[in-house]
Amino acid sequence: MKAAPADFRTPLLVLPLQQGQAPDTGLDAATGGVLSAAIARGDFRGRKDDVLLVAVAGSRIERVVMVGTGKTEEASLERLRRAIGHGVRTAERLRQGAIAVWLDAAMPGGYVPDAGIAASVIVETALVAAWDYRDLKTPKPEDPHTPVEAVTLFVTDTPEDGARRGAGYGATVAGGVNLARGLATRPGNIATPAFLAETAQNIADRWGMRCTVLDRAGITREGLKALLAVAQGSEQEPRFIVLEHRAGGDRPPVVIIGKGVTFDSGGISLKPAERMEEMKYDMSGAAAVLGAMQAFGEMGLRANVIGIVPATENLPSGTAVKPGDVIGSLDGKTIEVVNTDAEGRLILADALAWAKRYEPAAMLDAATLTGAVVIALGHHAIGLMGNDDALVDEVQHTGERAGERCWPLPLWAEYREQIDSPVSDVKNTGGRPAGSITAGWFLREFAGDVPWAHLDVAGTAWRDDAAPYLRKGATGVPTRIFIEWVRARAER
Repeated sequence: MKAAPADFRTPLLVLPLQQGQAPDTGLDAATGGVLSAAIARGDFRGRKDDVLLVAVAGSRIERVVMVGTGKTEEASLERLRRAIGHGVRTAERLRQGAIAVWLDAAMPGGYVPDAGIAASVIVETALVAAWDYRDLKTPKPEDPHTPVEAVTLFVTDTPEDGARRGAGYGATVAGGVNLARGLATRPGNIATPAFLAETAQNIADRWGMRCTVLDRAGITREGLKALLAVAQGSEQEPRFIVLEHRAGGDRPPVVIIGKGVTFDSGGISLKPAERMEEMKYDMSGAAAVLGAMQAFGEMGLRANVIGIVPATENLPSGTAVKPGDVIGSLDGKTIEVVNTDAEGRLILADALAWAKRYEPAAMLDAATLTGAVVIALGHHAIGLMGNDDALVDEVQHTGERAGERCWPLPLWAEYREQIDSPVSDVKNTGGRPAGSITAGWFLREFAGDVPWAHLDVAGTAWRDDAAPYLRKGATGVPTRIFIEWVRARAER
């Protein structure tokens, strides 16, 4: 909305401010000088995550929440995201369903390249911050929930057209991220492989995509032996899901693949009981693929994108695959199953082999693949590997733009020796040393010569604690990378 500060009308204005930054004189005048007075008193200093709520008497702006983004030299899009998140949390405490942001004030210091990017980040972050999965909770009349459902962007000197386009893109991205979070948050008795297939079909029906779903019989017929091996311990039927968004003319497609283990007990190599309930998140890669495909349809992206989800449970039973078994794969390679808890790479092996038939320009897969990546990178970065240095570099830069950081790990030839097997072509784990890298090497065996990169999101797909713009639980990672990677390629 084009307006001068004196004309702003909102119940709550979110105002990001850097350390030492004075509020705009026009805005300060429109709010009766309360902003500059608060700073002069030392009530607000602009340090990272400083938050001050100010009530404004006799103004069209009823309240202002000033949020600190830190020192000027530390300014970044991530700091802006945190500020918007704090604004949403303040609105929730006030049971206020709408916020506003003055775009001009959110762009100091030149760290935001243009108004479109600023608007996209603000709207996306606000909608992601507001998301809260409550489908399975009984509402409490004494504690009504008022979600933030409206975000108004004011622009004064900033170009309005670019801001509108950016806001629309941000809303679409947030919708994809929140779809992914909702899928990952649902318990395993609801978000089954069949449920993921139904979700994919709904996306296809809404946006005119082609959806192929193979059940157990179809998976058997097509020779997806590694997927079948993982699924054979569960009564829930597996699904192999392919969504095709064909809007890029005759250009070769790109493929995004997500691990869809809807519950992972570890199989015969049973996990400890403590925190096993979190293994409903083991399909976060698959959820991100579906969220991204929804976004491509909604934005009408002029690109050819194939989304692939191998979906199954991994449970122990009398029919489950055992440590020491040798299984087949779609690619024809034989695999010694040393540990049945290293199952995600097995189903991805068949997915990568399937993807190659499209002769894609590049493939990008995502999986909560290894606990080892948490030891290596903690919960702050995605483990990134690939067979093409240019693609790995491209994905890393995409992650920086999208707010989902990645860090490359080497796939040196020496690591390949750790997955040599005396009885088969390859074994499914190379042991504890370099566990994430040897898992990446396993996947590389099935990617072939197609440019391919892998995202290990085991440390970033869910949070044990809340952040300013993310609640505890599913984060939607790496939906934003998928969307931004394909969008940027489509605009080349």
